[in-house]
Amino acid sequence: MSVKIEVEVNGTRHEREVDPRLLLVHFLREELSLTGTNVGCETSLCGACTVKMDGLTVKSCTQLAVQADGASITTIEGLSPEGELHPLQQAFWDEHGLQCGYCTPGMILAAEGLLAVNPSPGESEIRESLKGNLCRCTGYHNIVKAIQSAAKGGA
Repeated sequence: MSVKIEVEVNGTRHEREVDPRLLLVHFLREELSLTGTNVGCETSLCGACTVKMDGLTVKSCTQLAVQADGASITTIEGLSPEGELHPLQQAFWDEHGLQCGYCTPGMILAAEGLLAVNPSPGESEIRESLKGNLCRCTGYHNIVKAIQSAAKGGA
């Protein structure tokens, strides 16, 4: 049995027949070839799968694709559709807020969600907002600096 869904992803409308058990992260990666959304823990603890759905950050590894029916989704690929780096992406690059890069798309989307509601967060607010996103490489110092830098630049 499959279910028809219609979603807008990064500004493009998609209609697909999906298995009702298909996770949103697998829909994005396998059906739409948007591999910037990573599969990490598959339990919503690491945040590598973070995307924006209807303006809110969600963990796509615990959302079913059918739950996204009618939604507007933004992945890391859609954050800067013109090919230029989004200010957060540039800040992560400039401040060395990435190392292996596996967590980076989720970190950037989580940070974008924070800055949308708090354009000038303090360090403790940034660290609090990133609790659901794990990085095993950088120790968070440069990630926090990158978000602070992007906030100063008006990201």
